[in-house]
Parts: sequence; C-alpha cells; structure tokens
Amino acid sequence: MKKRTAEIRTLYSRIYSAVKAVPEGKVATYGQIARYAGVGKNYRLIGYALHSLPDHSGIPWQRVVNRFGKISYNPTRGGYDHLQKVLLEQEGIEFDQTGRIDLARFGYRKSRQK
Repeated sequence: MKKRTAEIRTLYSRIYSAVKAVPEGKVATYGQIARYAGVGKNYRLIGYALHSLPDHSGIPWQRVVNRFGKISYNPTRGGYDHLQKVLLEQEGIEFDQTGRIDLARFGYRKSRQK
C-alpha cells in the first residue's frame, strides 16, 4: 500500500508541475496536462489530482479545461465551477455565449525543448 501511495504522490507531483507551467491568461486541456506530465491518456487522473488540491495550494488548477475549451461542470465540486470561471475571467480569458474558451487564442502550447 505504501508503494502505491508513493506512486500516486509522484504522479500528482508531475501533474502539478505541468499545471504550474501554464501561464496566466492561458488554459490547457486535461489531455495536454496528461501528456506534459507523462501519464499517457489517463485524463481522469488529472481531474482527481486537481480535485485533491487543498485550498490556497498555489497550483493554478483553474487553467485546466476540457477538450472543448469548457469548464467541466460537476455538482460535487461545491461551487468551484463558478469560481473557476471567475478566476479565468480575472486573468483575461473570455468565454463565448456557450461558455466556451477559444483554445486557438487562449490555449497553452508547451514550447519544444531542443
């Protein structure tokens, strides 16, 4: 059990590092964060990791959206969906009338390392 817990902590640490790399005023999708963190197509793991963050963690969780450029609304998030939208708007991110973010304009693209 301890080994599994250590593995999860390591994965979450990689996920948090990937999320921290998304600059203010940009968003990344769950899929992008999964790739950047090296967890393959385990997109749900990104959601689990972000959901487990304590308040005031310093990790910009609000910058992660679904592949359609939308906030993934969920009634179990206790109002954090609304907070996510407010925080993104404070960063200058705009939503269209359907609640979608233009990923071509506001999407984060990790630069390639040489």
